[in-house]
Amino acid sequence: MARTSVPDVLDALKDVTYPADRDRLVTAAREAGASGGVVTALRGIPAEEYPSREAVARSVRADAQPGRRRTERARHGGKPGLSQHLREEPRTPIQEEFGR
Repeated sequence: MARTSVPDVLDALKDVTYPADRDRLVTAAREAGASGGVVTALRGIPAEEYPSREAVARSVRADAQPGRRRTERARHGGKPGLSQHLREEPRTPIQEEFGR
């Protein structure tokens, strides 16, 4: 999957008139020739009306630090390709108390 950043997303939306909903933003990005990563990032935002570019920037989940997910996964004991239900999770205080 292509990496994208918030400036890439906002650059693809430079001609959008606000307020605009998610579908309008995705359409505008496609019309502007945005990369697949930008379109995917826009499709991942909540389906609501955005009053400004700043609101879109706050909502879009762009990969600001490419190695961050790998670091977080390693910190929590996960391995690439390992299902979430197979990862070790810290026990809750109730589980600690009852020895489960």
